[in-house]
This record gives sequence, structure tokens and C-alpha cells, in this order.
Amino acid sequence: MAVVTRFAPSPTGLLHIGGVRTALFSWLYARRHGGKFILRVEDTDRERSTDEAVRVILEGMQWLGLDADEGPYYQTRRFDRYREVLAQWLAEGKAYRCYCTKEELEQLRAEQMARKEKPRYDGRWRDRTDTRPGVEPVIRFKNPLEGEVVVEDSVHGRVVFKNSELDDLVIARGDGTPTYNFCVVVDDADMGVTHVIRGDDHLNNTPRQMNMLAALGAQVPRYAHVPMILGPDGAKLSKRHGAVSVLQYEEDGYLPDALLNYLVRLGWSHGDQEIFTRAEMIAAFDIADVNKAASAFNPEKLLWLNQQHMMKAEPASVVRYLKPHLARLGIECADDALLAKIVVAQRERVKTLKEMAQNSRYFFGEGVELDPKAAAKHLTPEALALLGQLRASLAGLGEWTAAAVHAALEALAATHSVGLGKVAQPLRVAVTGNTISPPIDQTLELIGRVRVLARLDAALAAAP
Repeated sequence: MAVVTRFAPSPTGLLHIGGVRTALFSWLYARRHGGKFILRVEDTDRERSTDEAVRVILEGMQWLGLDADEGPYYQTRRFDRYREVLAQWLAEGKAYRCYCTKEELEQLRAEQMARKEKPRYDGRWRDRTDTRPGVEPVIRFKNPLEGEVVVEDSVHGRVVFKNSELDDLVIARGDGTPTYNFCVVVDDADMGVTHVIRGDDHLNNTPRQMNMLAALGAQVPRYAHVPMILGPDGAKLSKRHGAVSVLQYEEDGYLPDALLNYLVRLGWSHGDQEIFTRAEMIAAFDIADVNKAASAFNPEKLLWLNQQHMMKAEPASVVRYLKPHLARLGIECADDALLAKIVVAQRERVKTLKEMAQNSRYFFGEGVELDPKAAAKHLTPEALALLGQLRASLAGLGEWTAAAVHAALEALAATHSVGLGKVAQPLRVAVTGNTISPPIDQTLELIGRVRVLARLDAALAAAP
């Protein structure tokens, strides 16, 4: 049987890392088994669904590189199919119209709670054929009254539900719009979904969905309900823990592979391995190895992993993700070879691409803004005299390479019997504006001869 998985977010809120991890597990399982991965937007809740949430889902999945083989499908575009199944079930006696008013249902609930019973619909319209003028009926699924539903869950193991505990679910509202649980069933059946991987908050929906799949005569998928992600304090993940839109991680400077690597390790492991390429995740992942206990989100671990991925990745592959961060600073650079060298120069000193971009501004543009404290400390009259001589040496170099720059610095330091730092640090301040950069010879090579000489001229001209 060919594996078919799906990621089916509801656009009633932004796509957060809990949803991303579910998408990742589904994508990895399909890729591992040479199967199909479907993206389906479950947008039947029109009051709460937003275009912005749909945008974040689509752009987030694209940024993450979780490519779908089919979709995106939208439930709101499948209403004709849902109506077809509703009509079929009504005709076959698998569903019925319920004319209970809101007040009657509230009274039923109150009476059951007073008797300390679990509130549930009592099936009072299940076998009736009459109608109630003036009341728009809902449609309910006629759930089996006896027997049990067994969920062989790949994470939680065998979970048994008694049909006597499941009431007759509303599958279409009074205005005719189909409900979430019903649409999911029709979609999974029509799309041939074989494995449903989702959050364990959906586990209680599963027996109802399995009964409806049986009513459709469809193959029941294999289910895997993964645990939620908690904050570092053990509470449910919230905005204060970093439960932000997935696109916020792009804005904050994370590589998509680093975020996916971090999320795959929340509840799943493969020996002691911490760092995974995408290919390694695909080769090693098995949903049966996911832990049933909840995992805690650790921002510091994510930062560490991000730096590891920046250091291990091919520099050219990092450039495409660095460019948007430079663009946000007003820097446009089409020289990918230069950007790759900047990645190599900076990646051991920063943890995010946002930080890399901010710390690399001096590689671009004509001038730099000198930090007043750094200038006062390092651009002394003695240092400026050395820089004046160095400027002449640098202008006369036959080739502009880190090695040639280094030789010129060493020669000047030897001539004046000073340490290399006495030349390098004033030079660094003059050409970068501050005291921190990659090795000075490497920095000058990347800034380029024209810019370096112009900045030295500016520093010398500004001297009192």
C-alpha cells in the first residue's frame, strides 16, 4: 500500500511550531516511504478563518521546504461533494435530521449534569420521521449504539472507545454548512489518506471519524497522535514562550533546516545524534519511535542548532536566506560569491542570520559610522600616523588578497617595532567603525581596496 499522509491546518490562527512539527512528521513519513504528502486547508469555519492565516501557512511551508505533492486543497471549495455525501447518508439511513432547539439541548445538558452524567445528545430524533416547522434542523450521524472502536495508534498504542459513550455527532449545521469532523472524513477517504499524523488533542475525534469512514465504505487510515509541545516551565506553549508564527523564525534569522532539525528532536530520537541534515531525517525517521510524553521547547537549544547548521552548511546555500536580512537593512547585493565569503567569515561569531546581516553592514556602502568610544580609544595621533603609512602600502599592493594585506600589516609593525595589534585595531575601527570583526586581513579583502582606502582617507581627514 502506497503511503499517503496529509497536513491539514485550520486557518483560524497563525501557523505555529506545534503545527510545523506535525507537518514535518507527516512529510518525513511520506518521503521515507516514497509516498505522497498532501496539503489541505481546513477552512470551513468561515467566521474565524482569515486570509492572513492562509498566507502564513502557504509561505511558511514554502520557506521550510516542506513541499506538497498535492494541494493546497481548500474545504470551502468541496461543498458540493459534502452535500452529495450528506444526501446519500440521509437516503441510506446513516444520518438523520434533528429538530432540537438550542433551549431543549441546554435543558438536556443541565439535567444530565444534575444527575452527574456526562453531557451528551440522547438521540431523541434518531428514529423520528416528522418535522418541526420553523426550525432549521441539523444533520446528525447515526453512530452505532453497541460495540467498540479500537484505535491502533502508532504513538499511544491500543486505545479502545465504547460506542455507547459516543453520541450522534452533528455533521451539518442548520444553515447546511458541513462540520469539521465530517469534512475531514470525506476528504481523507476521497484523497486516499493512509496515515494520519496529528496532535493528540484530536485523539477523541478519532473513533467518531473511524465510524464515519466505515459508513462511507472507506479504508481506515493508521493514526498517530503526537504529544503537544510545552514551554520551558512545563506549561502549555504560549506567546511568552515563543509560540509565534513560523514566519517569525525566518524574520529572527533561523535557517529552515535548523528549525526542522530542532522540531524533529522534540519527542523523537535516533541514538545520540543531535544534528541532522534533511536527508538524514528522511532516512532515519519512523513515527513509531515518537515518544508519547510531551516535550519542552528550549530556545537556547534552537539557537545552538541554528549556529551549527550555519557552520556546517555549504556557504552558497546560506546566501539565499541571508539576502532578505540584508535587504531589510537596505542592502542589496547580487554578488553571491562575495556573500558566500561573508558567511564563512561571520558564521562562527553569530547565532542567527539576522545577527550576521547586522554585523556585516560595513562590508557594503561607501562609508561607515565610527563608534565614538572606539575612535577615541584607538584613533590616537600615533595610530593615525601609522594608518597614514599603511594607506600608502595598501594602495600599492599588486593584488588585493588577505595574504597580501597581512604581509603589509606585518611589515609596518616590524618597521616601527610594535605589535600587530597596534596597527590592526586602529585599522579595524577606521574601516568597520567598531572594534569587532573577522580577522583584519580577511575583513579588508572582503570590503575591497576602493572602500578600504576611502574609509582610511575619511578617518585621516577627520583627525583633529
